[in-house]
Amino acid sequence: MPRRVLTALLWVSGTAAWLCGTAAANVAEHSQRAPVAGIDLVTHHTDVKDVVVIVGSLPAGDAMAGPGNIAVPTLAGMMLDRGTKSLDKFAIAGQLDNVGAEISFSVGTQSLEIRAKCLKKDLPLVIGLIGAELRTPALQLQEFNKAKQQFVGALEASAQNTEERAREAFARAAFPPGHPNRPHSVTEYEDAAKSATLDEVKAFHAKYYGPAQMTLAVVGDVDAPAAQAAIGTAFSGWSGGQDYVRPAAPAVLKKARELTVPLADKPSVSVIIGQPTGLRYKDPDALALRVGTAILGSGFTGRLMGVVRDKEGLTYNISAAVSEDSIVDGVWDISASFAPALLDKGIASTRRELDKWWKEGVTEEELTARKQGLVGGYLVSLSTTAGLAQAILTDIQRGYDVTRLDEFPAAVKALTRDQVNSAIKNHLNPGAMVLVEAGSVPQALPK
Repeated sequence: MPRRVLTALLWVSGTAAWLCGTAAANVAEHSQRAPVAGIDLVTHHTDVKDVVVIVGSLPAGDAMAGPGNIAVPTLAGMMLDRGTKSLDKFAIAGQLDNVGAEISFSVGTQSLEIRAKCLKKDLPLVIGLIGAELRTPALQLQEFNKAKQQFVGALEASAQNTEERAREAFARAAFPPGHPNRPHSVTEYEDAAKSATLDEVKAFHAKYYGPAQMTLAVVGDVDAPAAQAAIGTAFSGWSGGQDYVRPAAPAVLKKARELTVPLADKPSVSVIIGQPTGLRYKDPDALALRVGTAILGSGFTGRLMGVVRDKEGLTYNISAAVSEDSIVDGVWDISASFAPALLDKGIASTRRELDKWWKEGVTEEELTARKQGLVGGYLVSLSTTAGLAQAILTDIQRGYDVTRLDEFPAAVKALTRDQVNSAIKNHLNPGAMVLVEAGSVPQALPK
């Protein structure tokens, strides 16, 4: 299920900056990693005063549905903040409001994700509430029926979103059945949500919720022994959980495909062109491909924005990215939005720039400039407590230790033009990509 569908469950933090670029080079030095109550815990002390951010994940995402009801993982995640066996949802909300703290959960492709923010003095309270919500949710029928209605409503809204529908059609074409990155359709999710039962949610929770493969990052004005003690108390005796879904072989796209998703009365058409990469983030060519892709389509300095938008005036938004590769092999794509009258010209222009980039590669000047920008942007991303916490969690999901955060700038700077251009040629094929158009596509709509 694309997590954009559940935007109400997403958590955004505006925690104040605490470190500068030079301090970001010493992340590992200020971090402690240890197993606590079966959980992979990382604590990182910063100079921010009093504030603590918690992020975490465990394998309980949509991919874990397997042959069962595909809506159950999301519904299970939606039930976590609706009360525990000892506290109803109003009591939990009251305790959080009294101390200005936040807790939220969201369900992604493979993970249940945990987000929280609190003051240092309230960390034991917040950890205790997270533990209770994960371990002993109330799972009451009345709240379950409300969750189903909310889920169906979100799905119905998503069905009319051109970007969501394009992304869904693209991923279904790019990845084979059984691959965790291949979503079910919105219609399938809606039917599943309507037929889901509370017993199915209880069985899913019992099987997939547990400390196995669970990671927590606690960052800010945190004392490592105190955090470890709070987590040990909240999660002591908890067991169970499963590993992530890992395909036996990476996805391969053998030939080009073109798909149209007609949606009437839309002011623009969402377009995606791309393919599976066959690479996980940690694979040897993955970083080189990301850097080359950034030169093509990241931000206003990317080639696509410079030509398709600024020079030719065909779109307001176009970009290229590599994604969904932290745990399994991921995907490469260009995404854009075109007015229906400019659709053909926009696609032709995009394909022309893609072909040129693939055939000729990147220049030395482009690579030097992009390296500097990527390293600068990376250090900025670590300049908030929430950004640093998320970076720690993401790197652990990718199979790295905390030291990777310090090593990343040097890894980018060490890349050569030959490495980048070889990665582009070896892992992409513009002649065998998926093209999806979603929206008011002129030739696809009824007269």
